[in-house]
Amino acid sequence: MKITSISILVLALGLSACAQTTMSTQNQVSLGVSEASQLPQPSGRGPAILQSEYDVKAVNVSVPPSLRVSEANTFHPSADIVWRGDVPGDRYAQVKAIFDTAAARSTATMHSGEAVVVDLEIVRFHCLTEKTRYTIGGVHSLHFMMTVRDATTGAIVQGPRLIVADVKGAGGARAVAEEQAGRTQKVVVTERLAEVIRRELSAPVTVLPADAMVTRFDGTPAQLASLQ
Repeated sequence: MKITSISILVLALGLSACAQTTMSTQNQVSLGVSEASQLPQPSGRGPAILQSEYDVKAVNVSVPPSLRVSEANTFHPSADIVWRGDVPGDRYAQVKAIFDTAAARSTATMHSGEAVVVDLEIVRFHCLTEKTRYTIGGVHSLHFMMTVRDATTGAIVQGPRLIVADVKGAGGARAVAEEQAGRTQKVVVTERLAEVIRRELSAPVTVLPADAMVTRFDGTPAQLASLQ
């Protein structure tokens, strides 16, 4: 598989720990984990205008029960699912509900092109614990597999591919201020997921700046891990 140097860089950034406890992680955040969102193009071109590629008939979200959940209030629990944006409860169901909301929002106007069904399988949903959010802040680590299938035949149109949708999470006084203003962790991750899902199901009708970066990786989680 050919992977460009830009793709490798972005994927490495996407795998940064949620807590900014090391200089390495701080550097990764400063390089733009949360902004990694667009395909690189030659310099001197205009901004991207994205247009839906499909008529999305349905989006199926799955959260495998094999994913490990942690409720530990440490800087970086060892788990696949870490979520504090809802009251304690079924974290699998809560994560699915967030993806359902984001997918519905992002595909609501996608009614032109090939009729498809989109499958989203969560790989990692590692957000900030209370300890991290109210001190140093960090990165919400959001990884999922996306497969686009023909709505009639079920044949695969795209994928499966791993999407890295990491986004920075505020910490300390800023986190408190955001909470008071209604910008909760759930709002942040839902907006980010809706943005990424919309982009991944769209195509640019104009080209992008040379310094734009990608979040798409056409491979498996194991192949992504091998790049670390």
